[in-house]
This record gives sequence, structure tokens and C-alpha cells, in this order.
Amino acid sequence: MNIQLSPLGLIHSPYQEKFSVPRQPSLVSATTSSLVFNSDFNDPDLLDSVEQFSHFWLVFAFHQNIKSGWKAKVRPPRLGGNKKVGVLASRSSFRPNHLGLSLLELSHVERSPNKLAMHFKGGDLVNGTPIYDVKPYLPYADSVPEAQAGYAQLAPQQQLKVNWTQQALQQAQQLNIEQTQRLVIEQVLAQDPRPAYKQNKSDDREYGVALYQFNIRWRILEVNASESQVEIVSVTHAA
Repeated sequence: MNIQLSPLGLIHSPYQEKFSVPRQPSLVSATTSSLVFNSDFNDPDLLDSVEQFSHFWLVFAFHQNIKSGWKAKVRPPRLGGNKKVGVLASRSSFRPNHLGLSLLELSHVERSPNKLAMHFKGGDLVNGTPIYDVKPYLPYADSVPEAQAGYAQLAPQQQLKVNWTQQALQQAQQLNIEQTQRLVIEQVLAQDPRPAYKQNKSDDREYGVALYQFNIRWRILEVNASESQVEIVSVTHAA
């Protein structure tokens, strides 16, 4: 049976592209995300009693990947990008029906005649992501501490130190980048968003990432044989 889905609304977040998105919603704690409901669903009754719950499941679409189709086997980052598994044994964004699931912590609800929104702490969704359903998280039903998680049993541990060049700091000041925005930029880059096969390795390439309305250029520097760090080279306003 085919069904037609209409998005409840769109996500507003700092992440302008997939490259900058953390691999799980809680990894960048300084960020915030908001679900702003479309006019067809702008009914406050829709959110009656939602404040009774602290966390919500969001059903969304990987809208930037739809044209690329899906793959039966993928290379999960947790396996270093070198080993393939079935797409249903992964959280790959290249999947049948292009649907994803994310668990977010509610911050507050905004109710006004012209705007209905749910604001969340953290998030791992690209700006403009369509949301198709919202369901409350139930600890007694949704938490299974003894569950087996295969190759992703443990949380990722790597956190790189992030430094700003003098030029980048001056540019950030000129652009009036807020302290919270700086913290989000640092937490995103500390995760090393490069492809999995490049993580834990230094290279000579300079990378770019779009966060908020800014373009951030950065690179990985090798401190010693066992330690690398991120250097933010420049920050400019997106065109």
C-alpha cells in the first residue's frame, strides 16, 4: 500500500549541509533545533500536554539524498568506512523511503497566532528537514539497557582539540559571531566530520563547512604521532 505523507513542518537548525551534521543528536550539546509547523498544522491543540514529556522521536526525511536513491549495502562510519553491511543494519541516510528517526530533548513550546513550534536541545538534522511525525519517548518502552548494538555498542570517544588562528578570531569578531555559535562550531569540528576512512589521520587538505550563515574553513594538524587537532583557518559570511 502506498501512502502520501505531508510534512508537519520544517526543522530550523545551524546545519546547512549534511557534512556538518553530528552523527547523533546529543553529540553537539550547545546547539538548538526547532520544528516550526506548517500552516496546515498550525493548531495549538496539536501540542496539548506535550510538556509532560522531556524527549520526542522525530520521523523525518533525508530530503537532500532523495535524488541519489538508496543502496542495499553501505559503509558505516563506525566501521571506518571500509566494511559494508546491509543498509537496514545501519543508520545510513541512503535508505529505502529515505526516512530517518531522531530522538531530541524538548526545550520549550512556542504558541502564537502566527507560529507554532517545538524547540529542542541539540539535534542532528539539516536545516529545512521535513518532519512527518512526532512521538513522545517512553523510558519503560523505548529504553533497553541490555540491548545488543553490534559494531556500535559503545559511544564514540574521540574529541579533537579545536584552535582558532588569529585571522579566524578577528573574522569571528567582525562578523559578531555569538559565544554560543562559536561553541557549536567548536563542538561540530571536535567530532572530526571528515569521511570515516580519514579519521584518526592527518592530511594536508583544507575543509569547509557551513554552519548558521557562516562558511568555516578548517584543517587537521598533527601534534604528534598519536594526537591531532583542528585548526580553524577562516570564517566568512555565506553568500
